[in-house]
Amino acid sequence: MAGITIRNLSEATHRALKARAAQHGRSMEAEIRDILDRAVRPTTDIRLGSELAAIARACGGFELEIERDKAPSPTVRF
Repeated sequence: MAGITIRNLSEATHRALKARAAQHGRSMEAEIRDILDRAVRPTTDIRLGSELAAIARACGGFELEIERDKAPSPTVRF
């Protein structure tokens, strides 16, 4: 797991982080991890199919003419 060091943190910020961590019942390090995790994670899950459909709509759309094979798959034996 990666680690970082934050230098030159103001005393006011340090106190605020310590108070916020205490409010949430965790260590200051855990509080900072939570803040950073929330800051960099997307707010919604990105779905590949939805993204591809949005790109296709933006380009004028397209239709696939693919006939699905409805035959059952063969049984796998080990």
